[in-house]
Amino acid sequence: MKNMSVYDSMLPVFRGMYKADPFEILDRVFDNEYFPAVAGRSPVVDVREKDGKYLIEAELPGVSEKDLKLELKDGLLSLSTERKEEKDDKAEDGAWIRRERRTSYFDRSFELPEDADGDKIEAKFKDGLLTIELPKKPESSPRLVPVKAA
Repeated sequence: MKNMSVYDSMLPVFRGMYKADPFEILDRVFDNEYFPAVAGRSPVVDVREKDGKYLIEAELPGVSEKDLKLELKDGLLSLSTERKEEKDDKAEDGAWIRRERRTSYFDRSFELPEDADGDKIEAKFKDGLLTIELPKKPESSPRLVPVKAA
């Protein structure tokens, strides 16, 4: 049987992908084309209420504060960043043997509660933890409206 191919008949996923280098097979299987979720990541986020403000804490390991983008528009707070893959085929100290870190990005949005004061928002970044403080608007106390005789 001249045309028999074990990979083609048994594992159609690998059709045309078989290479002698097993690392190349793994790279192609986990390539962004096959697993798009690998390209985007979402930070772990905790949201809590404390001392008259909302606190949003996002874990962002390996991200620099200059790469962070925090935008408030129409009551929607958006947090995003992007890390570009180095296009250099050689490492600083020699040739790459394996590279798993790739271009990555994330974009996460939060709808602000009505009592949040978006004009006084503050953000701090230290040791891979972004802390966003969002003060609450002062509560308006009920006001008595005098009624005049007409």
